[in-house]
Amino acid sequence: MKVISAGFQILGNISAENILCSIEAAGRTCYKSESVVSPETARPFVANLIKRGHESVLEHQSVSVRIICDRGVSHEIVRHRIASYSQESTRFCNYSKSGEVVFIKPCFWCESELIYQVWKNHMVIAEQVYLQMIYHGAKPQEARSVLPNSLKTEIVVTMNLREWRHFFKLRAAGAAGTPHPQMLEITVPMLEEFKRKIPVVFDDITTSKEFGVRDFTAETRSGTVNPTVREQPGKAA
Repeated sequence: MKVISAGFQILGNISAENILCSIEAAGRTCYKSESVVSPETARPFVANLIKRGHESVLEHQSVSVRIICDRGVSHEIVRHRIASYSQESTRFCNYSKSGEVVFIKPCFWCESELIYQVWKNHMVIAEQVYLQMIYHGAKPQEARSVLPNSLKTEIVVTMNLREWRHFFKLRAAGAAGTPHPQMLEITVPMLEEFKRKIPVVFDDITTSKEFGVRDFTAETRSGTVNPTVREQPGKAA
């Protein structure tokens, strides 16, 4: 059995200048103000679009992110409808081939806590039962019925920038209520990375310090979960 921390990776080469200029070019079509475009106009123009609520123009640009999380968090992510998803399949992925099942470490418990050990023991049992079922002839799509929400999954998510703004407002800023701690573990550093890579578009979205979880807003590293998390993404416990 392997236990890893959640993480993410923003895919592709993100050019903030190209994104902002493309949004400006599309937006100025509405006002036929292309003649005033200069190297300095894109940022204030996009900021003004957002301020005025003219966010449909942001839909001309999209970003893809690979997210490593547990199944419970992925179920919340795929509720966002204006998006494309490609997710690791428990029907077709046979975890017995690697000889182990990978689980996501709960960010809200320390390894020294008894409740963490109770959780870990249950993961061991789930893995053993899954592997036994495969050994006795069950198909992966049948054996998966014993796997818990803590099962690690990978999902590639593509959204346009307007939908990413909506996603972060709900899943990082808590516009609809306090997000799940394991969602915040991913979305707070992801939002900070989006702000770094694509200035202006996400600057007005802030996260709350009142969620009752660890501060995930510290410095991020290469688009993955902050190293202050007790384990690096992909590192076994």
